[in-house]
Amino acid sequence: MQIRPLSHDESLPMDLLLLADPSKEKVLTYVQSGSCYAAFHEEDVIGVYVLTPLSQHTVEIMNVAVKESWQGKGIGKQLIHHAIAEAKVAGFQAIEIGTGNSSIQQLALYQKCGFRIASIDHGFFLKHYDEPIYENGIQCMDMVRLSLTFQAD
Repeated sequence: MQIRPLSHDESLPMDLLLLADPSKEKVLTYVQSGSCYAAFHEEDVIGVYVLTPLSQHTVEIMNVAVKESWQGKGIGKQLIHHAIAEAKVAGFQAIEIGTGNSSIQQLALYQKCGFRIASIDHGFFLKHYDEPIYENGIQCMDMVRLSLTFQAD
């Protein structure tokens, strides 16, 4: 598997991006201000993430998704570790990620990768998405924000 940034002339793997965020409008907005990275198996895109600067010191992973047939094989963890490495190389001091209160597997993954819960944006998904989102039998209402601060080498 190879993970690399997509060039501007490559088409976005919108089907994958929409797995992590059901709003095409929101995805297109943050992809424009960030960098989209894709994981390839041979010629197939099997995973994706978007890295967007929040400030001079902090970057955010805006979207992480793995093709359904590849889920459960450690691809998501590799994407997260790749994003952390990219953020460090770019000179950022911290990386953040947000997910829904109902995203149980994602919350576990991010914490296993070293992220700590930093805050909760109550009602985020109710305010910013027209249609209700359900995962694991739970309505997604709140944005759980996690962060990881890099230690100086």
